[in-house]
Amino acid sequence: MSLDAVLSRIDETLPQSLERLMELLRIPSISTDPAFAPDCARAAEWLVEDLKSLGFAARAAATPGHPMVVGHGGAGDRHILFYGHYDVQPVDPLELWDRNPFDPALEDTAKGRVIRARGASDDKGQLMTFLEACRAWKHVHGNLPGRLTIFLEGEEESGSPSLVPFLEANRAELSCDLALICDTGLFESATPAITTMLRGLAKAEFTLHAASRDLHSGMYGGLARNPLHVLTKILSGLHDDQGRVQVPGFYDDVTELPDALRAQWQNLAFDHAGYLGDVGLSVPAGEADRTPLEMIWSRPTAEVNGLWGGYTGAGFKTVLPAEAHAKVSFRLVSDQDPAKVLTAFRAWAEAQLPADCRIEWHDGIEGAGASVMAITDPAFEAARAALTEEWNRPAAFVGAGGSIPVAGYFKTILGMDAMLIGFGRDDDQIHSPNEKYNLESFHKGIRSWARILARIA
Repeated sequence: MSLDAVLSRIDETLPQSLERLMELLRIPSISTDPAFAPDCARAAEWLVEDLKSLGFAARAAATPGHPMVVGHGGAGDRHILFYGHYDVQPVDPLELWDRNPFDPALEDTAKGRVIRARGASDDKGQLMTFLEACRAWKHVHGNLPGRLTIFLEGEEESGSPSLVPFLEANRAELSCDLALICDTGLFESATPAITTMLRGLAKAEFTLHAASRDLHSGMYGGLARNPLHVLTKILSGLHDDQGRVQVPGFYDDVTELPDALRAQWQNLAFDHAGYLGDVGLSVPAGEADRTPLEMIWSRPTAEVNGLWGGYTGAGFKTVLPAEAHAKVSFRLVSDQDPAKVLTAFRAWAEAQLPADCRIEWHDGIEGAGASVMAITDPAFEAARAALTEEWNRPAAFVGAGGSIPVAGYFKTILGMDAMLIGFGRDDDQIHSPNEKYNLESFHKGIRSWARILARIA
C-alpha cells in the first residue's frame, strides 16, 4: 500500500486536521475540578463521534469519575493499543495567560508557529496526531492501518483514580500485543525519541521522636537528645562520598545498561552543563562514575524531599524540639521492588537510633516499580527507523527520569510493553500558563504515526 499517498493526504488536509484539534481544545475538560465534569463528558463524546467517523466501534465507558473512551477497529495480525488522555490541567493563575486558554489560536513566535491553548501539548494535540494519521490512511486505503484499539483516559491530570480498576475489569478487551503512548516529547526539543524505560517511585514519610515535649535549650541543651541532630545525622549518611546510596541491598536488583544503549545515549551529546545551568547549577552530583544521562534515566536515587522540626517562624525560639520530620523518596530502576527498598530503608534508619529515640512511620510500604520495555521486539527498531525517516535525524531510544504510571499498568495488568512516542518540546509550558504545541510537532507527528503504523501494524 502506498505510504506516499497517505503522507500527501496529511499535508493537503493539515488545515482541516488543525481545525478539528481546535474544536477539541475549546472544550475545558479540567478533570480535577468537579465543576468541569460536564465538559469532560462532552470531550469524551466528541472523541467517540470522531472515532466512529473513522470506522471505529467506539463508546464512552462510565467510571466513578470521568468516562474512558474505548474504540476498536481495523484488522491485522498484530493488535495495537493507542493511549492518550483528553483531560487537562487547571488554568490558574488565569491572569498570566496572554489569551483565553480555551480559545485556541495559531501564533507566530521566534521558534516557529505554535498552537496556543490549554491541552495543546498535554495531551490533546498529541493524541490527535494519531487519530489524524488514521484518518488519512482510511481516506487513501479505505481501511484502518491495522487492528487498533483506542483507549483515551479522562483522569490522567487528577491522579487516574479510575484507571487501575477499569484496566482490571476490562483486561480481556484491552489486552493487546503492544501499546503506543503519545504523552512524551522530542529529546532536547529536536531529536525524535522512543522512551523505553521509566523509573519507579517509593516514598517514606516519618517522624523521629525524642523527649515527651519541647525543651528549653538553656536547661536541657547538651544533656537531652535533639531529634534534629539525630535525624540529620541519619540522612547525611544516606550517600557515601561517591554518591552511592548506603542502604544495604539497595543495588541488588539494579542491572547494568546494555553497551549498545549506553553508546546510543552518548551519541546524543547531552549538554549537562546547559541542563544544570538553566537552574543555576554547574557541577553534577550523584554517582561519580556515571554519565549524566545514566543518572537521570537508568540509575536509582534516594532524595530528601522535606526536612523540618522545631521553631521555624519569624524571630528565634531557643528550643530543643520533641520531634523532627522528613520525607524521603526513591526513584527505582530495573527490578527494584518498592516494598523491598522501603523495608531496607526503615531497618537501616532504625538501626542508627540512639537510646530514647524512636521513629513513627506515617505511610504504608507501597510504591511503583520501574518499567523497562523489551526493545528486542522488532517493532521498536521499526518505529525508530520510521521516526528517523520523518525527522531526517537518527531517532533514539531514551529513558525518563520520572514515572508514567500507565506504562507500568499496561505491563503489570495487561501484560504488554509500550512504546512512548511523543512530539512535545521542552518549552511547551505544559501545566503552566500559555501552554503551546508547535505546528511542526503536530504536522510531523501525524506523518510520524503514519510511517510507524505502515511498518508495525
